[in-house]
Amino acid sequence: MKTKITCWQGVIAAVLTGSIGMADSACCEVEAEPEVPACCVEPMPSLAAELPAESIYQLDFTFIDDSGASRHLTELRGQPVLMAMFFAQCGYACPLLVRDMKSVIAGLPADVAKDLRVLMVTFDTGRDSVDALRTYRETNDLDERWVLLRASPADTRTFAMVVGVQYRQEPSGDYSHSNLITLLDQDGVIAHRRSGLQGGLDGLGEATVRFAEMTP
Repeated sequence: MKTKITCWQGVIAAVLTGSIGMADSACCEVEAEPEVPACCVEPMPSLAAELPAESIYQLDFTFIDDSGASRHLTELRGQPVLMAMFFAQCGYACPLLVRDMKSVIAGLPADVAKDLRVLMVTFDTGRDSVDALRTYRETNDLDERWVLLRASPADTRTFAMVVGVQYRQEPSGDYSHSNLITLLDQDGVIAHRRSGLQGGLDGLGEATVRFAEMTP
């Protein structure tokens, strides 16, 4: 899928140069099994020489979690990560994404499930405050493996572009959005992706086990 790589290279170039409008035009439709995008902005100095160029952990953004603490993506390095973008007031698709990720976790061997992390980044920067994220954790019974993050509107938009999520706010305040569950390897490189809300969980679980076994 060479055209997919070219598309993502356009996004990468736009992120690096700060031409966000150019990045918007470079975005392409996400397929169920896209090529791994290479994406980076200014890397964190301590890890820049070691992270693969394709790692989303190259994004040196400051996120805020549901406890109010500042977080960086590199903190997740070292184990596979399931990732999705969402908004807390979503009444249909996002609850299904959470359900499906829980289902994947439940089907994993105990040692793999124990070390797995689940990253959820909201694109509803206006409404998903720290308190809203904390309530979302409690309401959905998400344990300490789940990392709920918010960022500035600009950083959120850039993050979404580099991970292949498209979203648009509707007049109601809710969002139309891509439904993706992405598996990151231990270095934050996209290893597998389930697109849509139907099927694909067996493949996602198998990929999670495979990459967990490859983790030192």
